[in-house]
Amino acid sequence: MIVFDLRCANGHVFEAWFASSAAFEEQRGRGLLCCAVCEDRAIGKAVMAPNVSAKGNTRDVAPRAAPGAPMPPEVMKAAIQALAAAQARALETSEWVGRSFASRARAMHEGDETEAPIHGQATIAEAKALVEEGVPVAPLLLPVVPPDALN
Repeated sequence: MIVFDLRCANGHVFEAWFASSAAFEEQRGRGLLCCAVCEDRAIGKAVMAPNVSAKGNTRDVAPRAAPGAPMPPEVMKAAIQALAAAQARALETSEWVGRSFASRARAMHEGDETEAPIHGQATIAEAKALVEEGVPVAPLLLPVVPPDALN
């Protein structure tokens, strides 16, 4: 596996893992790459800093956890809060479409509707069918309360 820093045409930088450089080029060529912030599909490699190990006789100021060790609770809590905030910002510009998500996403993919960000509900079978049809969808990482269920 190889990690690349990627950049969309709007300047957002994010990481992605690929089996090889050729796998990155293949996925980019098929239009499968998408910016997680703005959903732009014009994706290229960003400049990356090399991963150079420290000299063997130097020590980190803070000890690192062993690979596979559980993350400390305060670090986990901060990570989830940051993820929740990022998802909330993304959903601010997205339209809630409820149970019509699968049909709306399919219509957008086929060009029958304008491509504005949407979010909603889909069954696992509907989501799998969308992916098999090449419709670019992704699950939300944290649960969302439907607007009609809010007080």
